[in-house]
Order: sequence, then structure tokens, then C-alpha cells
Amino acid sequence: RYVHDDLGYNSRLDEIQAAILRVKLRWLDRWTARRREIAARYRAGLAGSGIALPAERADRVHVYHQFAIRVPDRDGVQERLDARGVRTAVYYPLPLHLQPMYRELGYREGDFPEAEKAAREVLCLPMYPELTDGQVEEVVEAVKASV
Repeated sequence: RYVHDDLGYNSRLDEIQAAILRVKLRWLDRWTARRREIAARYRAGLAGSGIALPAERADRVHVYHQFAIRVPDRDGVQERLDARGVRTAVYYPLPLHLQPMYRELGYREGDFPEAEKAAREVLCLPMYPELTDGQVEEVVEAVKASV
């Protein structure tokens, strides 16, 4: 998972899925607003913890499809969170230049140290509109106890 040997396409949208998504579109603004509320709670709760939080520019609106934090001991933090019942995700454990599908470009480990560091540190916290404020607070407390 997340390691790719071949360049491909992801085009799984069929007519039934398109019809369902068309109905869901009416809730998109509400869901985005709730994700932004959750992100604000994460930010407030994790402020001053030393955890790197997502950047948000004043001239843009972040939709927070994911809430990705950066922690040096990512794998250890993820294990400790899992033990506390908080599920997290690592979406990009291998940077693009080290993916097998780009091997022919000749890049090696160390060629893009910041991308490699991010791949080792990024951890996505639970983020979906149905999270309750109480659940968000539980995640915050678990993260602070796990770093």
C-alpha cells in the first residue's frame, strides 16, 4: 500500500457513484465548515506542544481533508495512539523520488532530504465531519500524552 511500481490512473467513478455524490454535494459546505471547526479545536488543543501543525494561509481556505501533524517519532506516536484507541493514518510513507515507478530517474535516498523527513514524520489525525467535540478533545489529550 502506498508503494507504486507502475504509473496508473484512478478512475473508479461510475454512474451510480456519480449520482450518490451529486446528492452529497449539497452537504459539502456544511461538512467543510465542520472540518474547519475540528481543525481549530486541534490547533487550540495542540498549541505549544511542539507538534508541527498544518499551515493555513490567511488568503486561502483550507478544507482539511486530512489533518496532518509532524512528529519526529511518528511510528512510536502512532503505536501509542493506537493503544489508546485513536486511529491515525500515514498516507505517504515513501516520497515520490523513491517510489519504484520513478526509479529510472536515478534519484537516491538523500537527494530530497525534506521530502524524506516529511515521509518519516507526517501522521494524520482523525478528521471527518461527524467527530464530536468530545472525541476531538480525546484525540488531543491522547496526542499530547503520546508525543
